[in-house]
Amino acid sequence: MKLFQDRMWLIVAGLMLAIAATRFHHFGSAVSLPDASYAVFFLGGLYLARFTRASKVIFLALLLEAGLVDYYATSVQGLSDFCITPAYWFLIAAYGSLWFAGQWFAPQLVKEDHGLERKSLVGLALTAGVATSFAFLLSSGSFYLFSEHFNNMTATEYASRVLQYYGSYVSVALLYVACAVAIHMAFDIIRNKSAYSPSDTA
Repeated sequence: MKLFQDRMWLIVAGLMLAIAATRFHHFGSAVSLPDASYAVFFLGGLYLARFTRASKVIFLALLLEAGLVDYYATSVQGLSDFCITPAYWFLIAAYGSLWFAGQWFAPQLVKEDHGLERKSLVGLALTAGVATSFAFLLSSGSFYLFSEHFNNMTATEYASRVLQYYGSYVSVALLYVACAVAIHMAFDIIRNKSAYSPSDTA
């Protein structure tokens, strides 16, 4: 149980660090990584599903951190607050859907403490892709409807603009998820090698 708890806090620290390090820039730049928020909430649901008592608190903590980063970026650093509108609250639903998708897939990917089931990686990629697509459409659709920035723009015109960003949002999220899974698999290999001894085959 202590091993599980230690791992939980290591995962939480990694997720919070990812938000703090990347949320300032949606698409990244020459000196910054693109926003990892979509991947963070999906991975949070995926890896923290077994910690049922703590997962809700951690989800709320990550939401609070994301909000504080946005506040700091717009109020202190002077970045544009164009996205801070009544539609901003729909990000809770978008991130919640990613967290739920991760929790839903967790039993198919993680088997107790035996590492990743590699045959499930395709399913993981599909789940992450669908979840990210849904979250993106939910957040962008609510922004169109409730931000009050697009009163003179038709839904078709807005959709054509949004589709320009869809591919980058989904691909970035999937890349972060792939990196997390690769790290997980690397740790599994190291752990299995360290646990193996010649006496096991005697």
